[in-house]
Amino acid sequence: MRQTLRRSCTACAKSKHSCDLRTPRCSRCVKRDVPCNYANEPLTALPAAPGWGDGGSSRPLEASGTLTAYRFGSLDPFDSYPQTRLPRERVQRLIYSFIHKIAFQYYPLDLNPTTNPFLISWWPLALGDPALFHVSLQTACLDEELLAQKGFQTSELLMADSVSLLRRKVQDTSLAVQDGTMNSVITLAAIEFGKGNIKVSQMHVDGAIRLVNMRGGINSVRQTSPLTARMISWVSMIVMGHPQFETQDDVGIGDGIPPIPEWQMDPTALYDDLSELISMEVDYAVRNVFVRLRSAFQQAQRIHFPTTRLHDLTCFVIHRLLLTAPDTESSHSSSITECIRYAIILYMFSIHGPTYYSHAAMMHSIVIRFIDQLKQLESTPRVYGSLDAWLLAIGLVASTGTPDYQWFIERARIMAASLRLSNWNDVLVRIKCILWMETLQGEDIFRPHWDAIFSTMNHPGACISPGNAGGQLLCISPSSLVPSKPEPASTNGRQWDMSVASP
Repeated sequence: MRQTLRRSCTACAKSKHSCDLRTPRCSRCVKRDVPCNYANEPLTALPAAPGWGDGGSSRPLEASGTLTAYRFGSLDPFDSYPQTRLPRERVQRLIYSFIHKIAFQYYPLDLNPTTNPFLISWWPLALGDPALFHVSLQTACLDEELLAQKGFQTSELLMADSVSLLRRKVQDTSLAVQDGTMNSVITLAAIEFGKGNIKVSQMHVDGAIRLVNMRGGINSVRQTSPLTARMISWVSMIVMGHPQFETQDDVGIGDGIPPIPEWQMDPTALYDDLSELISMEVDYAVRNVFVRLRSAFQQAQRIHFPTTRLHDLTCFVIHRLLLTAPDTESSHSSSITECIRYAIILYMFSIHGPTYYSHAAMMHSIVIRFIDQLKQLESTPRVYGSLDAWLLAIGLVASTGTPDYQWFIERARIMAASLRLSNWNDVLVRIKCILWMETLQGEDIFRPHWDAIFSTMNHPGACISPGNAGGQLLCISPSSLVPSKPEPASTNGRQWDMSVASP
């Protein structure tokens, strides 16, 4: 075979899809069960393009290098990759960082390198998609530069090239709706959001949503590209502060985010032990979520419940509850309904943990709404019960490290004294009778706060602070991806959107 710049197989080239260059058959041809023919030899090194400089890189690490030992599946991450303007050694270091560190920071729900979707799905796609490759390197580069605290020169260069490559792709409809394009756009949204460039980040989200609509909606994208659909629905919500997509109904009808199978099972048997909730006249929309979620949690104890299932459940529940939340200015919903609504959202955030990007900003805004509703609930004389223990336990975890933490501490102490709770086990029994999912770190997230509260109750005069009541918030994503100070609104004015922007 002669050497050429075109490396993809004939089938992928004809359909204008990215090819992962696996031999003897690429993964796409294997999946479609069609012949895989390489008309030209897949290169491991490309000649430098004019104007890109002699220092550019596209060659793999030599056989004697220390990184070639890392392989997943049959794909060596260093055997072929798109051209960049960075020195070859720098690119290889960033590749190593992405596949060993960033992939697990972005998707900590799966720490197995043989199943983590950023390694088995995202990365092979990036090796055949220059835009996604540049964006992926940018995540690793930002991590390095934040640790070094010497500026963001290289990541800004990668950002400029990422935007330029994306603008070329979106000019072709068939390329614009590719998974690689959509993954790139939503990742840029997360990066800009972390830098404090909110408007630029929201612009990228708008672009990603338009691409989703071009693909037939979020559920249509999910049918062929689960990782892409999950990331877009989650990150767009975090960046915008509210859901950008509808949800399907309880039986899975509609074009929105679908419920998990456990959601659709008959939950009516659980109504018998929810008389307290029903007697409080909680609105149907919230009560329905509560009951079905309780049923799903109980089923999760009896069946295999993978982390992706928890992610899908969390995304669906938060979307459903926020989409049905009333307008605060004209709300006729009861305060107990809204307290339960926001408590469920905060609980799901807490047990789910960070994925793709930090949800800290959105979580804080929910905490503020939660406190407002709890204050309204306090204005009505009532007797403390297990529901109060559950509400305040969630508030303690969700507000850790914020000025609102002490507000929850004070009320939790009063509630504990009223119910004559003396230790964590007393609290746990009451929490579990409301809504609780058994997870590996479930008790570890909640217990430190109550241990500190009971310690001060037994030793009057002691002070509780977020620092000695459990340390840092356990559900916030890696701080290494969040710059300490906002960066300028874009890279030298370079922005991307679906209409027009200068590269």
